[in-house]
Amino acid sequence: MRTFRLAVPALAVCLALGACGGQGTGDGSLDQTGAAPMTTPFDPDPTTPGTVPSTGPGDPIEKTAPVAPPPSKRTGGPTLPPPVGAATLSGRVEAGVEPGCLLLDGHLLVGGPRDVLTAGATVTVTGKIEPDMVTTCQQGIPFLVETAARKG
Repeated sequence: MRTFRLAVPALAVCLALGACGGQGTGDGSLDQTGAAPMTTPFDPDPTTPGTVPSTGPGDPIEKTAPVAPPPSKRTGGPTLPPPVGAATLSGRVEAGVEPGCLLLDGHLLVGGPRDVLTAGATVTVTGKIEPDMVTTCQQGIPFLVETAARKG
């Protein structure tokens, strides 16, 4: 009799948990993630200019005349790639985010005399802009310094 009293609640718990695990689309099918498969038509980007949203399930999306995207507004930084070749830069040297990295006017100073090129110094440097050079400083456009001189 005691075994029967313990078995009935245990059986009820098993049945309740089994019923919760079987919820889904009604047909019992679930994908590998455990989610029910999607049954509505796929709309890749309902906010795309030039499209009319569907009016119901199964209705095709009708396209109207193409609409030109709005002009992009860039903020900060150069708008054109820097010219490759010899250049002269002047200004105040700033410390980069990485140790030993120095910046001048958005350019990473690579090489040059480190007694002249120090953070806070006002300098004029000549060299080459190398935008494709890989560095560990993670900022600025690489500038290979050939000569450097302090200003006043």
